[in-house]
Parts: sequence; structure tokens; C-alpha cells
Amino acid sequence: MVFLAQLPKEQLITQLENGVILMLLGMGTVFVFLTLLVFLSKGMSALVKKFAPQKPATVVSSHPAATSSAVPSVSEGEIAAAIVAAFAKSKE
Repeated sequence: MVFLAQLPKEQLITQLENGVILMLLGMGTVFVFLTLLVFLSKGMSALVKKFAPQKPATVVSSHPAATSSAVPSVSEGEIAAAIVAAFAKSKE
């Protein structure tokens, strides 16, 4: 095994320079790829919105008597009691 102190100074400087160059090339490649990915994603989103717009949701109206009988009325006190009971049960 060769330690850094055993290498000649010129070889050490050359290896450090090559390491810095390789690091900058790698970081630059990743930066360019991610920038390209962001712009392509935004462009694809714009194309999808242009050619396939989202359809508005249709609202189905029903009789008010049917909805009130389907949903039982619950007071806030009953909801609070259920929350407290569930919290107490979870701490056991």
C-alpha cells in the first residue's frame, strides 16, 4: 500500500488535479442532466394540458330528503367523545 506521504510531490499534484477535473466533470454532467429533466418535464406537462385538457367534474344533484336521511346527524360532542376514547385506547 502506498501512502500519500510516500508519493513524489509532482505525482501527488497531478493526481489531485485529475481528481478535481473528474469531480467537476461529474458534477457538471449531473447538473446538466437534472436541468434538462426539469425543462422536459415542464414542457411535457404543458403539452398534455394543451392537447388533453382536464374535463370539469360534473355535479349530480339529488333530492335533499334523500341525502339528509342517508347521513345521520352527529353532534360535535359525540365526535369529541369518540376522539378522546380512541386516544385513550391507543395509549393502553
